[in-house]
Amino acid sequence: MLRIFYLIMSQRLFLAVLSAWCLAQGIKVVISIIMEKKLRWQRFVEPGGMPSSHAAIVAALLTGVGIKEGVESTIFLVTLIFALVTVYEAIGVRREVGEQAKLLNKIVQPSSPQYPLSYELKEQLGHKPIEVLIGGIIGIILSFLWM
Repeated sequence: MLRIFYLIMSQRLFLAVLSAWCLAQGIKVVISIIMEKKLRWQRFVEPGGMPSSHAAIVAALLTGVGIKEGVESTIFLVTLIFALVTVYEAIGVRREVGEQAKLLNKIVQPSSPQYPLSYELKEQLGHKPIEVLIGGIIGIILSFLWM
């Protein structure tokens, strides 16, 4: 088991992807400190916001596969399709879900006794295009640094 962990952790591509996620999520914590004037560690694992860790991960993965296997390889094509679907979902589907959550929270806010809510729906789920762009740049840079 320890050998498998060592083999995974010694892969430059894995380290590029992991560091892209960590940096993107870490930036969210820093932005939270600047904007809200308080430390919110939960931002490290929450979805949505600047920059997109989804975009950082798939950009690092795509770039690393391109460097290691070549852009004409089948695995690069598979990774490209995976990256495009992930980015589309982050900008489109999850962002729309967040917008719907905002509307639903307004409709039932404040919680009426007739329809009590135990919690508000999360509103920051998806990404704006600029958040995806910055996340993608982070992933590309870190992949080049690691590979």
